[in-house]
Amino acid sequence: MERNYPIISADSHLQVAPERWTGRIPAQHRELAPRTVPMWEGAEGIAIGDGKPSICNGGLSGMPYEKRSPIVGIFEESPGLGSPQQRLHEQDIDGISGEVLFTFFAGADSYRSIKGEAYRATIHAWNEFLAEEYCPVSPNRLIGMGMIPTSNLADAMAELEYCKRMGLKGVALARYPSGQEFPMPEDDRFWTAALEMDMPLTCHVAFSGSREGHPPFTLQKDFKELSAGVDPFSKFAQYAVRGAGNAVQMIFDGLFDRFPSLKFYFAETMIGWLPHFLETLDDQYDRHIHWANRLLDVPKLDRMPSEYVREHFSWGFMHNPVGVRMRHEIGVSQIMWSTDFPHAESDWPESQKTIEINFAGVPEDEQKLLLSDNVRKFFHLENAVYEPSRIDSSSAVASSASR
Repeated sequence: MERNYPIISADSHLQVAPERWTGRIPAQHRELAPRTVPMWEGAEGIAIGDGKPSICNGGLSGMPYEKRSPIVGIFEESPGLGSPQQRLHEQDIDGISGEVLFTFFAGADSYRSIKGEAYRATIHAWNEFLAEEYCPVSPNRLIGMGMIPTSNLADAMAELEYCKRMGLKGVALARYPSGQEFPMPEDDRFWTAALEMDMPLTCHVAFSGSREGHPPFTLQKDFKELSAGVDPFSKFAQYAVRGAGNAVQMIFDGLFDRFPSLKFYFAETMIGWLPHFLETLDDQYDRHIHWANRLLDVPKLDRMPSEYVREHFSWGFMHNPVGVRMRHEIGVSQIMWSTDFPHAESDWPESQKTIEINFAGVPEDEQKLLLSDNVRKFFHLENAVYEPSRIDSSSAVASSASR
């Protein structure tokens, strides 16, 4: 059916040939810059320093599943890997009005093999490319997330300010602002600045180096000695999946008591697991907080931990019908649909089919939240003007079924 509102992917990817943007790196650091390398016949990748090249994901999208391969794909010939004009055309044929664009899976952490000033310059060059060249072609449709370096707080603050000043719609963190795998007191300077700038904060999947999270309170006492090696944090987060371990870190750090208006979006998490996590998080908190507080000074919370999750975090999903069916257990205002284009989970150019399957039986007003309004609110796009897609999704389903 035709929709009278834009459909915006809350998580897509921009992985272009490095030569499109590495010329912005100062000459003295350019020999360390990412570069395109041949992988196999018909396949290219990106090499960073002496590390193992990462494939370009051109062989995992835009074709029937049985024909896909992770070892094919040329940057200038593959879907999703070309110019901004190409990307807009790819959105049009998919019936998508805009995309929130992340870079590599690990974001700024993907470049950590580049050391010192060269690392900071590399991250800044990417942000310059987004802000000055790529996104300005259509700022409300090409919604690039600036990368926040994981080197130190000063570098993180500088890139946050630059991304805001240059008009990017949000930033993606790969670690805490200090570059650590757990919250640090100095991170509050970053959170304060982000709130003052009204800058949306995101992370793709979870923080690198701590995907399951590390206990923030183990910095205070030796929990192995005092609790016979039983880590209460692992109890609180033992049913956590992508991003949830970091959410629990933030909650027990007291972040949202200090910054009650702070919000955070974890992309590409899927959502079907969240109701179970929220239920068991509260149960595990009830069971373990008393001894954890008594032995380890783990703070008791003002509210149940699930309440913090529901109020302060949003989650991205792709093909996840069971998650959509449980949307009210999570909160329909806290979840956002996405295509993951051009990565393996994408169904481009048949996203309309995926939408129909995901949202079967969902009232139109709730579909609008998950496909459009939630992402527009989070990234401050409420006043952006879009042409709604005129693709008939029922025809897209029929066309797909006939292939």
